[in-house]
This record gives sequence, C-alpha cells and structure tokens, in this order.
Amino acid sequence: MRISTKGRYSLEALLYMALLPKGVYASTRTIAENTGISEGYLEQLFIPLRKAGIVQGIRGPQGGYVPGKNPDRISVGDILRAVEGSLEPVECISVNVCPLRRRCGSRQTWVELYHEIAGCADSVSLRDLVHFYETMDQMEYTI
Repeated sequence: MRISTKGRYSLEALLYMALLPKGVYASTRTIAENTGISEGYLEQLFIPLRKAGIVQGIRGPQGGYVPGKNPDRISVGDILRAVEGSLEPVECISVNVCPLRRRCGSRQTWVELYHEIAGCADSVSLRDLVHFYETMDQMEYTI
C-alpha cells in the first residue's frame, strides 16, 4: 500500500493547524505558504476532511480552517481514510464477492496486514504528531 500526496499533505496541513494557538484559523494561503503545498490542492483536500469533521472552516476575511475536533480525537487513520479511502491493502478483504475467498491461501495474510496498518494508523493521534514535532530538535541521533 502506498500513501499518496493526498494523505501526506493532509497530515502536514493538519499538523500545521494543530501547532497554531487554539482557536486561530489558518487560511489555505497561509497553510500553503508555510508548508509548500499548493493552495488549490489544499482546497481540494479540505472538502473530504470537512465532510469527515476533521477540519472546520469559516468564511470571511478572518476565516480559515482549524482542526474540527480536539487533536487527541483525530487519528492518522481518520485523516488517511477521509482522503485516501480504505486502508485495506487489497480489495478482497472487504468485498465478499471473491469466488476464491474460502480457499484463498493468501487472504489471511492480507487481513493481518490490514489490521496492522489500521492499528498503527489509528493509534497515532494528531496530538502525538504535535508532540513529536515539538520535541524533534531535542532528539539526538547516534550511529
């Protein structure tokens, strides 16, 4: 499974918004200027993110976007599902139309892989990303 720019850029935009003081709305222009993501692309990404309640927008001169919920309650999995769709590595996991379903030797592998992917994505919150970002400079790497 490969996460597209939709998923990566959505995470980046939400991280940017979550790093702002609570209640501060960020325009797509401001987010674009600070993240390097195209403003037009951000506007497209925010459509499914708004529908999912992950971002909240307000129009007008002081308008913009904020996370739609507390960052503790927004998981990476929520964000990815909103813009990417299912996290299933193969279609046959959820679709029960495969004629080989009962005899498929690899299906269990795909099911387990899906559970690992979903579990990992769902276990990381936007707040976790904020914390990681804020402590990045404090980390030391040794080889």
